[in-house]
Amino acid sequence: MLRRVRAGAARIADDGGFSSLELVLITPFLLAFVLLVVGFGRVTHGRQEVQHAAAAAARAASLADTPGQAQTAAQQEAAADLAQAGISCQSPSPPTVDTSQFYAGGQVQVTISCVTNLSDLTVVGFPGHKTLTASATVPLEQYRQFGGGG
Repeated sequence: MLRRVRAGAARIADDGGFSSLELVLITPFLLAFVLLVVGFGRVTHGRQEVQHAAAAAARAASLADTPGQAQTAAQQEAAADLAQAGISCQSPSPPTVDTSQFYAGGQVQVTISCVTNLSDLTVVGFPGHKTLTASATVPLEQYRQFGGGG
């Protein structure tokens, strides 16, 4: 019986080389998986930031009295919002503000685009950069006076 225990211990000790080999073979796959999670997280966070900035800019534009003020308010709000986005949104373009329906009961629409940097994740198949775009539409109050009246 003592001989069987020693033989079993010897077999366990011999498996140590295979454990190292398995670790060496699995490590690149685990690293690639972690990089994929980071990449998808960065894209998802960037989309959320752009959508939030578009909604905030549209809301700011809807509170303005004139289409010109709406354009300015939307640009300021979008710039302030996207300045905090960090690596998720590095190259924001000026927002497109549609004020063609800027009258009581109308609406204002803001579209924002920015570029997220994925160049450090190209090893796992991400493109170097990805453009993220979002739009938000906010209705204007039906009984509001525009143009400084009130």
